[in-house]
Amino acid sequence: MKHRLFIPAAALLTASLAACSQPTPPAENAPAVAGEPLATRAVMIGTEGPSLPACSSISRVKAGGTDVYWAPNETRAVKAKLAGGANVSLCEAAENDAWFGVVFAAPGTDPDMCGVGKSVQNAREYQGPCRWGWIKGGTVQLGG
Repeated sequence: MKHRLFIPAAALLTASLAACSQPTPPAENAPAVAGEPLATRAVMIGTEGPSLPACSSISRVKAGGTDVYWAPNETRAVKAKLAGGANVSLCEAAENDAWFGVVFAAPGTDPDMCGVGKSVQNAREYQGPCRWGWIKGGTVQLGG
């Protein structure tokens, strides 16, 4: 009798393990460096006032690319990777320009859809539709 229960239990265990497998992340996303981020901080847009674009400038990532993080100084996990030459909208600076809050379009997506070239009435967190994150200062050519 014990032997009969063992076979269905083994099949159940095998099916459970198969259900736990996760799909491979997209190529433009980076794997976690050393675990989950301890903190996240959304990028603010419209910090220059309602008469200027929501993000101050379009810049180009320098050769070699850069990692995008969840918050300034939070380097435990990489949110995404940007290739050299990729365009980003600089929206916010932190820690004396050591970090920049950026908005960027997904590969193959029209960057105009991000909506940060238009003014916003009040400063607020960027909530899409494009991607956002924090890059280290010195990794972009300003005004690219």
